[in-house]
Amino acid sequence: MEERKFINLKKEEFGIKEYIKRDLGRGKISRLDIEYTPVGEKIIISTSKPGFVIGRKGEKIEELTRVLKTKFKLENPHIEISEIKNPLFDAQLVADEIAMALERMGNLKFKVIAYKKLQDIIRGGALGCELRISGKLPSDRAKSWRFAEGYLKKAGESRKEVNRAMAVALTKSGVIGVKVAIMPPEAIIYDKIDIDERIKEQLKIMPVEKGDIKKKTNESIKKMINSKGKTEKAKKKAAIMEKGEVKVIAESDNLEINPKEDGTAMEIEEEIEEGVPQEQIDQDLDKKIIKLKESKEDKE
Repeated sequence: MEERKFINLKKEEFGIKEYIKRDLGRGKISRLDIEYTPVGEKIIISTSKPGFVIGRKGEKIEELTRVLKTKFKLENPHIEISEIKNPLFDAQLVADEIAMALERMGNLKFKVIAYKKLQDIIRGGALGCELRISGKLPSDRAKSWRFAEGYLKKAGESRKEVNRAMAVALTKSGVIGVKVAIMPPEAIIYDKIDIDERIKEQLKIMPVEKGDIKKKTNESIKKMINSKGKTEKAKKKAAIMEKGEVKVIAESDNLEINPKEDGTAMEIEEEIEEGVPQEQIDQDLDKKIIKLKESKEDKE
């Protein structure tokens, strides 16, 4: 018995909603809620045009209240109007507008209608929007077209922030379905990271150096060379190894080493690891410096 009462109640609510939407006109009502209170039934109508719903001096509200009492047997219906401040962020109103535009302009101009409405929504400040139009649009075969722009959550807790709705357009070629999903600017995104001025100031105070790993490696090699003997040639080797492939000015004769000379530091490091005597390393380094100096003179 309880199930039957519940089903009958929902059928009555559905009939009331359909009658109010049909009576007030399509594309003017977004949502209609019915609440039962001890005083009577409260019907909340969400619309972007409250003046049109109320009518001149409340004529439409009075007429609607009378019909609800006589036709639907409501004891004390009380109608409230909830105004929608920005209709571009209401998915139901947008879907109804697209459906009415398809009926008025024809299904061949569906791309113009969809792109224009999509641009209006994004320019209004929405985070993201998706429009789906399905049916016999450009040909005799049914097809689904998708128009999307911006950021739209489809999974996770933030998915509940997306406003979704659908509408139906009756055209000469057949029935066309319209689905709309809009993510308003006030939507809560839990995985969103906002970089404000405070974080920017912290990044300026603590900059990230790109050559940290290379610098540490060169410092360890420098210690290895200095441990074997703190001579002038050892200092030159340490300077070359510390700079790596970067342009280096030798302390002795202001010799510029070409950045393309790769492998100088690696060769010295391998020689140290293999146990080559210090004198031989010094001779090899002198030969390389002489060759670089001669090549520089030839170029000049």
